[in-house]
Amino acid sequence: MARFASDPDAAALGEGLATLRRAVGLSQAEAGARIGMTSQGWGLYESGKRPGLFRPDVQRRLTGALNATPEDLALILAREGPATAPPATGVESLGRAFSPPPERHANATERMQLSNDDLAPWAASGVVLEFDPGRWPRRDQGCVIDLADGTRLVRLYQSADGDRLYVKGGPAGLGAETSLDRNAVARVAAVRARLDE
Repeated sequence: MARFASDPDAAALGEGLATLRRAVGLSQAEAGARIGMTSQGWGLYESGKRPGLFRPDVQRRLTGALNATPEDLALILAREGPATAPPATGVESLGRAFSPPPERHANATERMQLSNDDLAPWAASGVVLEFDPGRWPRRDQGCVIDLADGTRLVRLYQSADGDRLYVKGGPAGLGAETSLDRNAVARVAAVRARLDE
């Protein structure tokens, strides 16, 4: 079995992580779910039984699930006693570090009713679209595009590159592909459902 620093060091880091979790009022299951981990997996970190807690990328991932940083964890350790984490040695690359997605809420979807037939037969006037601003559309999926000037467009997404967003639909119908300057686009949201109300 792999050994790491010392058991008291691991236990101190784990207890610091538990303190951060309790401060935001989350259970181990809720904290783990934010990063795709089980409550048992999270508990192993808090109990000091998983050696990865010494790795900076793991600390960023776990503390990020609690809307905190590794520095917050270090402050807790400093308050509770002498710092027990070993000093960093070697070279660290931040290029592939995990960054948790922004916190999303179950009610993050929005709705709007179409007032024209620009996307017929895909969706006609009167259809209500439910869309998710936190989700990027896939090819041939409906999308709601908010432009920087306040205009809102509903189109079928085709592709994008660094400068342009390519879509189908509009007054010319679904057969016409157009492009939008990415600098003019404030937000793109994927349509999740078409509702006839």
